[in-house]
Amino acid sequence: MAGVLAVFLVYTAVAGNSTPQVKPSQLARQAPGKISVVGTVVGPLRGSSHSSSGLRFGLEDIGDKSPVVQVVYRGDSPPPLFAVGRHVVVGGTYAGGQVLGNSILTKCPSKYTASAPKS
Repeated sequence: MAGVLAVFLVYTAVAGNSTPQVKPSQLARQAPGKISVVGTVVGPLRGSSHSSSGLRFGLEDIGDKSPVVQVVYRGDSPPPLFAVGRHVVVGGTYAGGQVLGNSILTKCPSKYTASAPKS
């Protein structure tokens, strides 16, 4: 039974409906479709996620000045920690050179930095 489950999980991850997770600098090579983009929010922040024109902002690679990809986010209000300079994961679709987002997850930088050595 465990072998069948393992094969199913591998199949789902490889051939299933997985969503690619990319950096903004990798988007130019992506085909239009479902996408998850990891980057740093760059401003200005314009609009509202509840309006027809959406919340608009840019994303660049984390820790790297890369070309900025434009994001139009429509949906629930962004997480409370969402702000310029924050590391986020935006889920949605990629089309026409921009990301049409429907989910935002903020990353906590302290979880991804080395802690000070204990003395």
